Amino acid sequence: MDKPSAGPADPIVSVAGVTKRYGRTLALDGIDLAVRRNELFALLGPNGAGKTTLIHILCTILRPDAGTVTLAGFDVTRAPRQARRHLGVVFQEPSVDDRLTVFENLEFHGLVYQVPAKVRKARIDELLELVELTNWRHVLMRSLSSGMKRRVEIARALIHDSDVLVLDEPTTGLDAQSRERIWAYLTRLRETRALTVIVTTHYIEEVEGCDRVCVIDGGRILANDTPGALKAAHGRELIRVVPDDAAAANAIRAAYPAAKTLGDAGGSTTIVIEASDGVGETFLKTFGGRVRRLSVEQPSLESVFLSLTGRELRDLPAGRRERTFAFGRRGGEHTR
Repeated sequence: MDKPSAGPADPIVSVAGVTKRYGRTLALDGIDLAVRRNELFALLGPNGAGKTTLIHILCTILRPDAGTVTLAGFDVTRAPRQARRHLGVVFQEPSVDDRLTVFENLEFHGLVYQVPAKVRKARIDELLELVELTNWRHVLMRSLSSGMKRRVEIARALIHDSDVLVLDEPTTGLDAQSRERIWAYLTRLRETRALTVIVTTHYIEEVEGCDRVCVIDGGRILANDTPGALKAAHGRELIRVVPDDAAAANAIRAAYPAAKTLGDAGGSTTIVIEASDGVGETFLKTFGGRVRRLSVEQPSLESVFLSLTGRELRDLPAGRRERTFAFGRRGGEHTR
């Protein structure tokens, strides 16, 4: 089947009215979105939001109950094989063969996609250089770190010259340095290959540099825009406090009924209050002596996500911009 004609302004991925149910559970409720060519597009949503179902439909793993998805001009349901030829995928769970070398993993993938031998060799060399693994080409995969294995998976997903790269939480479990390197490679790929990247992540600071961010929850799209536009429309200055005890928490909630109650990694109660003129000063006068920790966060994608979904993407988002009030001593955060 020939590739349908499409102009550079046409979306490379188009999702129209997509619905998917699992029994009585509505996972996707009439989703509509379009991803442009060479765009870095992020899907954000809490667990159970529907983003994984949407990714699986896009990757031809699931069929929608209703609606259509096209990728590079091909309907992923009617022409899945043709769509896959333009698609590279890196799933959250590792999928490399640990019994093979780095080169053998890439070579096998190229053979599956019937990439000609001369082209295959050139692409393997090029991609290994890109992900800085040239010297590891004949090393068994089981000898590599998690970050290095992830880099091999990104290279493998591009051996067949895919137009769209889908990454499902590609940096989960990696250290900060490995995460930075993964994003550096993706930036370089987009600059050199006009690659479209669709990514899901639980590290909200990673999507600050995306062209667009789509927030999905309950199977519906809540917002879809640039990070700057989302912060302007939905971002809020937030006061985040950890009360001394249950009595203090109840008193704060009674005083601020619109506040959201969250849990953190340590099991403590965290209350988030939307700040407005004078709220911070008033709060300090009333409850300053009844909290263990207090910080004020400037409008961010974290506050956008919390405002739209009522939940946090993860408990302790790195990179959060905040200024901390000290109680009883200068500098730092007071903890009793």
